[in-house]
Amino acid sequence: MKAHLMFHDRDFGWELEPLAMRPWTVKEMTKMSPHEEALTQDLELNTLFRAMAGGDEFLLQAAKLAVFSGLQNDLETILYRQAIFKDCLRNESIVKDIYDLAVEATSGERRRWLGIASRFPGGILSDAVRLLQVLMDVIAKLKRIADEQAGKFESEGLTTLFKMLKAELADDYFAALKTRLKELEFSDGVLMSAELGAGNQGDSYVLRQSLRPGPNWFQRIFSWHSSAYTFHLNGRDEAGFRALSELRDEGINLVANAVAQATDHVASFFVMLRVELAFYIGCLNLRHHFDSKKTPICFPVPAQAGARKHSFKELRDACLVLSMERSVVGNDLEADGKNIFVITGANQGGKSTFLRSIGLAQLMMQCGLFVTAESFSADICRNLFTHYKREEDASMKSGKFDEELDRMNGIVDALMPDSLLLFNESFAATNEREGSEVATQIVRALLETRVKIFFVTHFYEFAHGFWENKMDNAIFLRAERQTDGQRTFKLLPGEPLETSFGADLYQEIFGKVKPQMDTDEHG
Repeated sequence: MKAHLMFHDRDFGWELEPLAMRPWTVKEMTKMSPHEEALTQDLELNTLFRAMAGGDEFLLQAAKLAVFSGLQNDLETILYRQAIFKDCLRNESIVKDIYDLAVEATSGERRRWLGIASRFPGGILSDAVRLLQVLMDVIAKLKRIADEQAGKFESEGLTTLFKMLKAELADDYFAALKTRLKELEFSDGVLMSAELGAGNQGDSYVLRQSLRPGPNWFQRIFSWHSSAYTFHLNGRDEAGFRALSELRDEGINLVANAVAQATDHVASFFVMLRVELAFYIGCLNLRHHFDSKKTPICFPVPAQAGARKHSFKELRDACLVLSMERSVVGNDLEADGKNIFVITGANQGGKSTFLRSIGLAQLMMQCGLFVTAESFSADICRNLFTHYKREEDASMKSGKFDEELDRMNGIVDALMPDSLLLFNESFAATNEREGSEVATQIVRALLETRVKIFFVTHFYEFAHGFWENKMDNAIFLRAERQTDGQRTFKLLPGEPLETSFGADLYQEIFGKVKPQMDTDEHG
């Protein structure tokens, strides 16, 4: 059985070891690369992850895995997940009931049986049978949900799951399995056959099923003769008990392995069901957060990589929405056919927030999530990188400018066509002339490799140089500033200006402080 709720044709993309044989954790699967650590810091992704997790460590790790791995998703996978999540929105309580069953099946008590399984066939079989009996109770509950609720779902992923449960878990299957598990307890002893091998050693052990019903109580009481030859062990005969146990293990070895594999298969199904549903439970948690803040959301319209699509209405920074009590300003953009976005304008005018909203929306779209906008459409990127200005750090082994160039070199090494790069005040650790020249050369080289670039900068020489080239694939946005110096946090098309209006901030902070000489009536 396979859940297939993240991909239509395969499990959720990591090495599926015998996870049911040990305590389940996804922490080891979510070790971040340096680029993912930069994304987490620059886009404030931990705010998003915490909102999805709702205090649940398992949901937290599953959210990280789903979001970061989303950059490898194709168009079909994104739409596949969107359809499943729409089903989850329509049937939230049912989906949560299914998730609770998966948690019940993979809880610590359930795992413990296989976790302490003996290396001897008798111990393996006993533990496997007990766990399988417990899991079958959970499967029966899941089958009941499939029978009663399947008609409420429309997505390919969930309807296929319910069809599979109905087809493979018919009522006669449960009855037959219950009978077989009862037999494997061997309450009436073990019936097996063997042959004599070399040196009169036992060989070719086969476990047999008794076709003759056992004696009833009347026959057992009044029977004069035994139906077979018997022998009895002395209670102190440890060697005899050990030999008998080894003989029993020889007979049940093949069956023990088969039952253990079947149990592992069922347990792995619930493990994967829990992991894959954890993503959608996190999405539901996130939806509730945005509903409580009355933030519009939409299902984005993804385009194939390289299509150069990027348009949206009222796009908001999702993490800022989650961390702010007041409403957040949204932005509009119509930039299909563009792959270089130069963003300038007033200090504290919303440029960094806008840049963060671009990165968050891309990640959320590609993992199958909704986006915090009224509408959103963009082409898939093969990878996403951020190159942000860093504060001085005592751990730095060289100067800030060298550190910026070193990070840029790491990005270039991992770069591939149709990637998305977000630059925020990059190369500002040097003077404007040198920083502008470095930024210009890097951007020109990147554009030749089919990379989409958003670049927030205060370098007028850099920004105006691209403006004068009148490039068809470029768009220039400027943080709006009203005549009285107020920021609207809107990004509008506009020519780069020579000033970032830093004096506005100085006036706002220090303007109301009167010089001391003005209060001296005698000076």
